[in-house]
Amino acid sequence: MGTNLIAEMPVETQARIDEAVAAVPFHRGNLWRATKDDAEIVLVGTYHFADFRHDAMMQRLAGALDDAALLYVEAGPEQEAQLTEALQNDPELMFDSNGPTLPERLTEDEWQRLSTAIEARGVPAIIASRMRPWYIALLVGISPCMMQRMTEKGDPGGLDRMLTARAEELDIPVRPLEPWDTVFSIFEDLTPDQEEDMIRANLPAAEYADDYAATLTEAYFDADVWRIWEFARFDAYETSGLPHEIVDEQMDLARAMLMDRRNQSWIEPLTTGAFEAAEDGKGIVAGFGALHLPGQQGVLQLLKDDGWELERLDG
Repeated sequence: MGTNLIAEMPVETQARIDEAVAAVPFHRGNLWRATKDDAEIVLVGTYHFADFRHDAMMQRLAGALDDAALLYVEAGPEQEAQLTEALQNDPELMFDSNGPTLPERLTEDEWQRLSTAIEARGVPAIIASRMRPWYIALLVGISPCMMQRMTEKGDPGGLDRMLTARAEELDIPVRPLEPWDTVFSIFEDLTPDQEEDMIRANLPAAEYADDYAATLTEAYFDADVWRIWEFARFDAYETSGLPHEIVDEQMDLARAMLMDRRNQSWIEPLTTGAFEAAEDGKGIVAGFGALHLPGQQGVLQLLKDDGWELERLDG
C-alpha cells in the first residue's frame, strides 16, 4: 500500500525519534491486563481500519471476551447511529455556512494543495470549502486507499468493530466510554489561528497519505504505536513550513484534546465497571485507539497512578 517513511528518514532523525519514544511511559504494547483487588480490566489498543492481522489479536482476546461481563469501546453501535443521525439532521455540525470559506482563510497555495488532497478522497472542493477545519484536518489524515476500502461492501472495519461484533455474538453488553457528540466538543475551543495551523500541519501528510498509512500500520502491528506520533512531529518539522515551536504547540494541543482529556474521563467508567463485574467474579474488556495507552496522561499510567497493577500480555 505504501512505504514506511520512518525507514526512509536519515539515521540521525531516526535516533532522535527513538530517544523521544523511549521517554514515554508504556510506549510499547497493545495488549495489557490491569488488576486491583479482585477487579480486572483487559485493555487492547485498537487500529480503526481493517487488516487481516487483527485476527491474531481476536484469537488472543478470545478467553477474556468469553469471560467478560462488559466490553467498553469509544463508541458503540448506538452512539455511532446517533452521530450519523445528527450529521444528517444538522449539517452545521460539519459545515460553517456563515464564516469565511477555507480558500479565504488559507493562502492560495495552501488551498490548492488542500483541495487536491480532499478531492482525492472523493469530496469536491466546493463542498470542502465550507467544511469545518477540524473535520477537514481529520479527513485528509485518512489515505485515499483506506477511504476506498472503507466504502467497499463487506469491509469488516477495524479492531473496534470486530470486538463489538464478537461481544454481540456472545450477548456481552457493549458500553461507550464517552457520549456520541464528544467529537464536536473536542474542537470547540480552538481559535481561528489554531484551526488553520491544524490544517497546515496536516497538509504534508495528506499528500503522501498512503505512505503515512503504511508507516502507521507497521508501527501499530509492531506494538510500537507511539513512534508514529513522534514521527509525525519530526516530519512536520521538515515538511510543514511551520516553525518548530508552532509544530510543538500543535502536537501538544492535539494530544491534550484528542487523548489526554478523554483518557482522564475514561478512568471512572472503566474502574467502576471493573469493580462491579468483580462482584460476579468477572472482568471487563476495553478496546480503544492504541495511542490512548502510552504517555504520562495515557490510560495505563493513569491506572497505575490509581493503584492498579499492570501486565503486558503481548510482549
